[in-house]
Amino acid sequence: MEREENGDTWTSWSPVPRDMQSNVCDHAGSEDEADDEYEMIEQMKDSEEPSNKRVKPVVKSNSLTSATTPAKTPALKRFGQSISRSISFRTEARPLPPAPLRSRQKASSFPRRRNSQCWSDTVESHHLTAKEIKRQEVIYELSQGEKQLIEDLSLVKKVYYEPMLKLDIMTESELGQIFGTLDSLIPLHEDLLSRLEKLRGSEKTVGEVGPTLLNWFPCLEAYITYCCNQVGAKALLDQKKHEKRVEHFLRLCQESSFSRKLDLWNFLDLPRSRLVKYPLLLKEIQKCTPPEHPDEELLPQVLELIQGIVAQVNRKTGEAECQFYRRHLSYTEESQRLSEIQQSRFLYCHGELKNNKGQRLYVFLFEQALVLTRPGEDREGGQVFQVYRQPMRNALLNLEEIPDGEPGGGGTFRGAFTGGSDKVRNCFRVSSRGFTKAQSHSLQANDSFNKQQWITCLRQAIVKSRDRNAQTSESRLSSHPDPALYHIADLSLSSDTEMTDHTSC
Repeated sequence: MEREENGDTWTSWSPVPRDMQSNVCDHAGSEDEADDEYEMIEQMKDSEEPSNKRVKPVVKSNSLTSATTPAKTPALKRFGQSISRSISFRTEARPLPPAPLRSRQKASSFPRRRNSQCWSDTVESHHLTAKEIKRQEVIYELSQGEKQLIEDLSLVKKVYYEPMLKLDIMTESELGQIFGTLDSLIPLHEDLLSRLEKLRGSEKTVGEVGPTLLNWFPCLEAYITYCCNQVGAKALLDQKKHEKRVEHFLRLCQESSFSRKLDLWNFLDLPRSRLVKYPLLLKEIQKCTPPEHPDEELLPQVLELIQGIVAQVNRKTGEAECQFYRRHLSYTEESQRLSEIQQSRFLYCHGELKNNKGQRLYVFLFEQALVLTRPGEDREGGQVFQVYRQPMRNALLNLEEIPDGEPGGGGTFRGAFTGGSDKVRNCFRVSSRGFTKAQSHSLQANDSFNKQQWITCLRQAIVKSRDRNAQTSESRLSSHPDPALYHIADLSLSSDTEMTDHTSC
């Protein structure tokens, strides 16, 4: 689920949390170290502006998650190229001034531009049908995507990890937590690229691709470790960005041409974005494969394999995200520690909502409980979420959607939700019933889309929790029946005497 921003509040639908407000550290490092950082970045800068063109995707890909983030999971930002407009004036022709001489600069080690070629641009002539041409284009995009991912991951290692370690901008332990097992993914994708290139014949066409992918896709289970680490990695990176040396270094990198105006997290999130695209590419290859092709029988098996791997990575990432946020909950009272929170395996969604007092709360919808919190920091500057009021069990929740345009009433409700007008927007109400003290919360999302996401997730969580409780109750009754009812199975409906004897015991 993707993150949406509008105004002051936002909702996260992915395993990755939004930057939390934290104090800026005053430590800036020595002037010599700052000069070293600047010189290292300047050496990597290139004089030409980067192009943001990539190989045209066959289909749009959605982000993994969430679990995460919840409920809604995303993908890499694409920046459009700026369009320069020239205006001609009818004046006398004047000679142009001589162009300044430019010294020849050393070529950059990293590509400034993305290869926008299609497969058909690489061959002089062919005798293929339109469907087979489409198939070759998709396979070519698959191999080009691998090449670009390898380039980006190598760039991250050379431009971010190694300089920050050498300049002591972060400790080796901190860098290990942020970058995780990214270094091990490079040879993995180099292997697939090598296999795909070997399949290309003399006419630059690929015949069977199914056996190669069926053999290689199990390697993607390595993504479980990498993606599960991303939740904690993002939180630590956000925390370190408030240190001046870290912020300065990352800003210089992002402003340099080699980064294509992407920040470090965009690069660290590329493997996950690549993973979720494999099933989409496989579907396109399958669609363009004729019935008589050798891949026709194998591709459904390959598609089922990669979909299973993506689902497994998604599930494990959701569990890791849930554990991460559970560890960062801060309870003010022992009664707030519901067993349902600890028993939850994943999050439906989480994000910022506003209550009827105008307070911004960070809300977690766990598998079995709804928890309202106030974000803050611990003594080390780490992220914590102080539990606000009593958490509510999903099975005991009541959900009420407040229609847009409903009168806001008086007092703080109108001021918080209507922005001074008489109508409320993007609001809903949750209340608890049952064993604990009844409570109710009126909450406002930042827009109608996020409101609908919350309502959808809440309804799903309530239904599943109640179904689970009903199944648990039935299971207990069947395994531990009332001893007073044991004799009923032995009763004879034709014998009033036996009935009398049993009931008198």
